Formats: sequence, structure tokens, C-alpha cells
Amino acid sequence: MDSPPRALPSALATALAFGSSGAVLVLEIVALRLVGPYVGVTLQVSSSVIGVALAAIAYGAWIGGRLADRFDPRSLLAPALILGAIGTAVTLPLVRWGGELLRGGAAPAVLLLAALAIFLPALVLSTIPPMVVKLQLGDLKKAGSVVGRLSSIGTLGAITATLVTGFVFVAAMPSSVIVLSLAVLLAAGGLLLGWWTRRDLPGSPKMRAALVAVGLAGAGLGASSPTPCDVETAYHCARVDADSGRPGGRTLMLNSARHSYVDLNDPLYLEFEYVQWIGAVTNVFKPPAAPIDALHLGGGGFTVPNYVKATRPGSDQLVLELDGGLVDLDRKSLGLRTGSDLRVEVGDARVGLARQQDQSYDLVVGDAFGHLVVPWHLATREMAADVARVLRADGVYAQNVIDYPPDRFIRAELATVAAAFPHVALIAPPDAIAGKTGSNFVILASKSPLPVDAVREVLASVPKPVTLLADDELTGFVGDARVLTDDYAPVDQLLAG
Repeated sequence: MDSPPRALPSALATALAFGSSGAVLVLEIVALRLVGPYVGVTLQVSSSVIGVALAAIAYGAWIGGRLADRFDPRSLLAPALILGAIGTAVTLPLVRWGGELLRGGAAPAVLLLAALAIFLPALVLSTIPPMVVKLQLGDLKKAGSVVGRLSSIGTLGAITATLVTGFVFVAAMPSSVIVLSLAVLLAAGGLLLGWWTRRDLPGSPKMRAALVAVGLAGAGLGASSPTPCDVETAYHCARVDADSGRPGGRTLMLNSARHSYVDLNDPLYLEFEYVQWIGAVTNVFKPPAAPIDALHLGGGGFTVPNYVKATRPGSDQLVLELDGGLVDLDRKSLGLRTGSDLRVEVGDARVGLARQQDQSYDLVVGDAFGHLVVPWHLATREMAADVARVLRADGVYAQNVIDYPPDRFIRAELATVAAAFPHVALIAPPDAIAGKTGSNFVILASKSPLPVDAVREVLASVPKPVTLLADDELTGFVGDARVLTDDYAPVDQLLAG
């Protein structure tokens, strides 16, 4: 009977289980950032990346166990690390070039891009823990202790990698640097392990040379492949594009979507239609030029805050923006100037809203998005009730929403806002209300009757036709839509139709 392979030193076994599991989680978190610029950052995208990663872990563990039973695992560990490094290195060019071909949000494209971003390296790295377990099972009487200890260590590695990547790596360096650094570490670990075990790497010299060439080419292409970002913030791939047709025009791109438009020379110029509608509302709900107290849930390019600042001098405005890196980009490239009259608090909008005093604002603007969808916790009845709490009796809530036929989300959001406000109206293009096309919708809400006629009059002057629904017309549009709550808010699914 053959004797079992000699166990690895406990410290080395621990390091391999910890490191390989941790590397997979680093790849999983970074994969979400790599695919975001091409297919957005939605629940479906996150679910796809997590699902693909779990599939890779499952298949990798199964394959690793089979290989450990057929071959001496000591001869396979170093090659697994090196192959994992190669798979990690080629991730960047696969995603960057493949993302341009798969751009959009269709489910097959999302799944394929997620697979390109993580499946191969995660599969290879996940073969390592079962090999390590096999080498440590010298005494079957201690099998439970060995498997439990190494499983626990692998899980701790995954947890550590998750926290360090989310809190440190992503804030400190671009995603491409994280991926390439991980590839280098895995390759170095594989080479050192191969030297320590004194085992020749499998395959012919030509095959080994070809794999090295693939890894180096992948790293080189990854470092030089086009990136859609000027800046990678903690939440977005952000870019500012100049408008060749307007000297001061700048478009803020977040994760490939046109998020805001700013004219550096004219804060009164409003490019996006929904911003024109919100601007129209701000012009009529109070006497012209009178200062107001305004709260903005989401900053983006700060187009609306700058418009209010220009049209209502002396206004006191607070912007709650989740992404501090985006605020820095706004200051650098979009002319943002903050001060006592325009303040910014970096943090979650709902958390910041809860800190505001009752009846302290004349205007609340909801314009926070995760790619093309309102974050679910900002779309519930509880959220709308908190907005109503901070609004004065004659204050107005203007919420921007994007939806597509059959308009299930906008109907549900209207029902949700109406559960917190007695007076609600909707602004949208006629074709969008008829269910013919996707569009921005702006919900208006107040505790007092809305100036519907005045808003309709000023909307008549915007360049493209727009409709305002209120009263019975709005009730008919909403129909039997369900109110969204903190307990049930399937926002992404409603938007998907």
C-alpha cells in the first residue's frame, strides 16, 4: 500500500488555504467594479457576479478534490497558483475588450461578462484548498479537525479579503492595479512554492513558455487596454466629456451612463429634459428670486443646486452625496464651489435625511441613482414619509425616476409617494405616459395643493412636449400598483419589466 503524501507544514497549509480563498474574494469584489462601466451596477449584475463566483468555487473544489485523489497534490499546488496568476492577468483585457462588445444590460451579456471577469481564475484558485486538505489528512481519526480547521481558515481568508478590499484597496488604487498586483503575488507564490517543494512544473518546456507568454501578454494588455474612466471612485467609474457644440458644456458619465450635464459658463442652461422640468417647478412654487431652503438627495454634477443658487440668491442648500470621490471630481472638472450657502455631506442619503430637523426645507430633490435605478431603500414608503417629515407645509418634493414599458416601477413609486403625501403629480413625455418608450419621470409631492396650473404653464415653454398628470388622470395611471416598503421593494425587478 502506498503511504499518503507527506503533510505540508501547518503554517504553509494555513497560508495556502487562507490566501487562495482570499484571492477569490478579491477578484469577486473587483469584478463588480470591472463590469459596472459596461452593464451597470444593479441587483442583477451583483447577483450574476456572485453566482458566477460561487459556481467557480464549487467546480474548482470538485476538480481539486478529484485531482488530489489521482496525483500527488504537492506537484499541483505551485502550478495551480501560477495558472491562477495567468487567469487573473488575462481578466483585465477580457473584460475591457469584451465589455465594449457586450455593453448594455441584457441578462446574457451580464452573465457572460461576469464569467469573463472571474470564472477562470476563481476556478483554478478554488482547486487549492481540497489539495491542501488531502495533504494534511495523514490520520483519518483527525479528519474532522483537519477539514474543519482548514475550512475555517479559508473562510477567514475570504472575510479578510472582502473587508480589506472594500475598505482599503478600492479606496487606495485603481481596479487594474489591484488585479495586476494580485496576479504578481500569485505568480511569485507559485514560483516560491515550486522551488520549496523541488518539483518540476508539469508540461513540456514549450507549454510552460507558452503559458508564461499568455500571462505576460495578459498583464500587458490589461495595463494598456482602454478604460472608460477618468477617475475610479469608491462607487463609480467616472468620466467628464467636453461638448464640442457648446464651449462650456460638460457631460458627467457614471458607469457608461450620461448622468449630468453642466455648462461651466451658464448655470441657467439645463440640457437634460428632466432637469428642465425640475427647474420649472423651482421657478413657480415660491415667489421669483425668493431664497429657499433646499435639500438634494444625490449630487451628481450639481446641476440643480447650481441652478437654484443662480436663480434664488441667498438660498441655503444641503446636498447629500454618497460618493466623496465624485464630489472631488465635480470640484476639479465641473466648477463646483461649495460654501455656507451650498454645503455637501458625504454619506448615504437616507441616513443623512434622518438627521434633518422636522419641517426644515422648502424643497427636497430626489436624484440618487445606482446606474439607472433608484436605490431600493430610497424608493420606499418609509423613505417618502421621512421626506414629508422634513418638508414644510407648503414645501415640494421632486423625485427623478427612470422606467421603461410597461412602467411597473414608476406606477409603484407613485403609489408609494402617495402613501406619504396627500397631493401628488407626475411630469413625463406623452409617449412615456402612453407606455411607448422609456424615459425619465419626475414625481411631485406636497402636503399642500400643488401649483399644477402654474407648473403646466411654465412647462409649455420647454423645448419638447411634456405632460403633467394629477388628480383622476394620475389615479388612472397608477392603477392598482403596490406600495413599496422597507420589507418589500423589488425595484430592479420592477424596472426590468
